[in-house]
This record gives sequence, C-alpha cells and structure tokens, in this order.
Amino acid sequence: MTLFRQARKAVEQAQSTPKVWELPVEEQRAAARLQAAREPKEEVGGFREIDADGVRVLHYKADEGREGVSGVIVHLHGGGFVFNDADVHDAACRRFVNLTGMGLLSVDYRRPPEHPFPAAVEDVDTVLRWLERQGHDHPVFVHGDSAGGNLALVAALRNPGYFAAVGLIYPFLDPTQGFDSYRTAADGFEPEEAAWYWQQYAAGPADLTNPDLAPLLSDRLGTLPPTLVVTAEHDPLRDEGEELARRLDQAGVEVTATRYLGQTHGFWRHSVFTAAEPLMEQMAGFLAIHARRFRQQSRQRA
Repeated sequence: MTLFRQARKAVEQAQSTPKVWELPVEEQRAAARLQAAREPKEEVGGFREIDADGVRVLHYKADEGREGVSGVIVHLHGGGFVFNDADVHDAACRRFVNLTGMGLLSVDYRRPPEHPFPAAVEDVDTVLRWLERQGHDHPVFVHGDSAGGNLALVAALRNPGYFAAVGLIYPFLDPTQGFDSYRTAADGFEPEEAAWYWQQYAAGPADLTNPDLAPLLSDRLGTLPPTLVVTAEHDPLRDEGEELARRLDQAGVEVTATRYLGQTHGFWRHSVFTAAEPLMEQMAGFLAIHARRFRQQSRQRA
C-alpha cells in the first residue's frame, strides 16, 4: 500500500503534533474553529442559524445558479465525537450544498466529555422530529463522516423508513478496534487516539455494547435505505466500514462501497487533497440518484 503525496505530507505533519489527550479539549476546539475561519468559503443561495427545539442547526441553500434536485441533507460532522462543530464544517458544507443543489442542515450536536453518550444521538433525533413538523414533500438524506458517520448510521437505524438514502464517509463504528486495519493501516490516525475518543464518548462500559453507540452490533441493519459507504486505504477505520458494507449486502440492503486508494482518514473535507472533490461529486451523485428515484416513486403513488 502506497500513501499518495498529499496524504504522506499530512501523516508527516500529524507525527509532529501533540496527542489529543495532551492538550485541553477546549484549546483544541478553539484552534480548529480558528483554522476553519481562515478557509475560503463558497457563496450559497441562503444561510441561517436555526434553533431546532434547543439544538443549534446551520441551514444552507444552494447557490441559485446551481441546478440541483429537491432534497434535504442532514449532515453530521466528524471529529471523534469530541472535536469540530458545525462551524468547522462550514466550508465543506457550502461546497457540498452547491454540488448537490439541495438544502442542508448541519447539526451542532452536544459533545463529550461534557455531554457523553447518548446526548449526540438524542440531539439528532430532536432535529429529525423538528424537521418532520416543518412539513415538506422532499426526500431526506443523512450524511456524516467519521464520528458523524456513526451518528448518521445510528439515526437511520433509529428512524427506519425516514431517509431516502444514507451517505457514510469512513464511519467510526467499532469501539473494540477488532479489525486488522488498526494494525496495518493506521497512518496518521493512531489506534490510541481512536480509543481515547471512545473513552470520552461512552458514559460507562455498558455503553460500548449499545447498538446506538456501536451500530455494527445492531440487529436492524436490514432496515436501512440505499447506503453509500466510503473508506480510505490508509485508515484504521477502513475495515469496519467495509465490514458494514458486507453486512448490509447480506441483509438485503442496496449498498455501494468505495475505497479511496492512497488516502488517509479525514481527507474528504480538505480541498488540498485532490481526491476530496471527486468524493464530494460521488456523494452528490449518489444522493441525486435517490432524489430522482424518490420523485419517480411519488409520481407513481399519485
């Protein structure tokens, strides 16, 4: 396995930075927000902050010059459950919205260690109930990366039949770290860091076997709508994501799985990686397919 040039540079930079447990959490969160504020941001057709029954949500509409299909994307950001927030993902959400032409709700869910499991899961459910009350006839999709991929999958499992499709980018699924990629593909994302995230997220040992935290343990995988699972070759989370795809196929779910060669964890939202834009295009295309299918089925029912 060969790291591509940009990924190799990112790994080298990661090796020279402190471990996540060596600095105060709020200091690291502030640094991420500061870095995100410096990123170039695309203009969108509309942007506002919403209070969805107590949960902060950033609502985006596509640039009016972009052609798209009707739909609403519920986006759940990554960051090991602990780091990042909706503001950190602002630039990526703007690019994604303009690619899809859909509306997007970026959920600013509560994070550990202040708010351990199941706070984030409950916040996502609160936003979904709020969205239901708004009344619309568009398909709803759920999308997330890393820890956000975990939350997106859990949301779909907890709300069967609600989403038209699910998009997962290197989802963070297995607190046991039981797959080989933790030993063979942990470039720039060490198993010790992943274990630390699970320790912050779980309120106690029993949570680590709760399917709402560890969704690979769910007995409801067969209830999922069409799902896209994306993994990176040099990522300790690679094998658990691909195992999810295999289990979904065995359960009869319409699943597509893609592994990005030469890439490391975290590449999707950083435009410095040449693979980031093709991945966004792939995810946008996947959602567009199922938005069109939703529209066709709606016409047939009418």
